[in-house]
Amino acid sequence: MDLFYTLSKVLWTLAVPSNFVLFVGVLGLVIVFLGSRRSGLVLIALAVAGQLVMGFSPLSQHLLSPLEERFPPFIPGAERIDGIILLGGAEVPDIALTRGIPAVNDAAERVIVFAALARAYPEAALVFSGTSGVLDGGGPLESAAIREALVDVGIDMARVRFETRARNTAENAAFTRDLVKPNEGARWLLVTSAFHIPRAVGCFRAVGFPVIAAPVDYRTIDPAALNIVYSRAASGMDMTDLAAKEWVGLLAYYMTGKIGDLFPAPIERR
Repeated sequence: MDLFYTLSKVLWTLAVPSNFVLFVGVLGLVIVFLGSRRSGLVLIALAVAGQLVMGFSPLSQHLLSPLEERFPPFIPGAERIDGIILLGGAEVPDIALTRGIPAVNDAAERVIVFAALARAYPEAALVFSGTSGVLDGGGPLESAAIREALVDVGIDMARVRFETRARNTAENAAFTRDLVKPNEGARWLLVTSAFHIPRAVGCFRAVGFPVIAAPVDYRTIDPAALNIVYSRAASGMDMTDLAAKEWVGLLAYYMTGKIGDLFPAPIERR
């Protein structure tokens, strides 16, 4: 099994902010019961403070905004587009395959925009990239789960090729390149969530497959409207986890050579 993939899954489970503050709080309780009341209460207080800040404050919005604003939205026009790539992550494989119905999550805009772009560029090749994200690889395939959803949004399945090995963004890039073997100068769109676009574009560039970013699924309203307060701590924590995953992912991918720039940007801005 790939060591990087295994470590990224295991370590992130421990380090994800919502889990980390819980672990700190539990550790504080254990220390209190072991007799070190003051040290334990400090850890419990830190855990509660972390939960309040990450759960209710605008912190997550400020973390997400630079990621989402890094690349501009793609506006379809008269330019030639040779292909469109959709990265997995919008589907819910367990539900879709068990119930036999389309099932998507809050990243469903990826599928909607993919279909719209497919209609805007009827001659473009279409590719879906993704497989099971389960650590042991035994989970249901994203590619199998997404088929019904693509049919429902009007995609001609005869146009779609499926890359079914990629477990992470770096593999999305490498395996999709191997599948389509793009010609030099080919113009391919990459559809994924806006917060994920910098890392995804960086991965495709690193394997010699430059793509045009088509960010979707925005989680922030506007850079001038970030100071919102969440009414549910769970909502704020979800967004904090999301932002932290991308920033940590950028650093980890840069340090391991999976992207060439720490924070990839549009070519004209570099």
